[in-house]
Amino acid sequence: MRFVLYTRPHCGLCEELLSELAAVPEAEGYPVDVLDVDADPATRNRFGHKIPVLLFGNELVCHGRLDIEELHKVLAQHC
Repeated sequence: MRFVLYTRPHCGLCEELLSELAAVPEAEGYPVDVLDVDADPATRNRFGHKIPVLLFGNELVCHGRLDIEELHKVLAQHC
């Protein structure tokens, strides 16, 4: 399992979410793929107005800001 973070270049909110995620001990050890939401038209249509968007596997964790409660729920379901 791995995280996917959809972002755009120079997105301060995206950088903040990534930093906050790195500080969550339960998330340690899971790789994070940081992907440009605009690189794929389907992804841009789905998530373009919601970035940053954090997925764990294919499951939406949160968008905009890190939702720590939702993160813990998703990790508990898969660990």
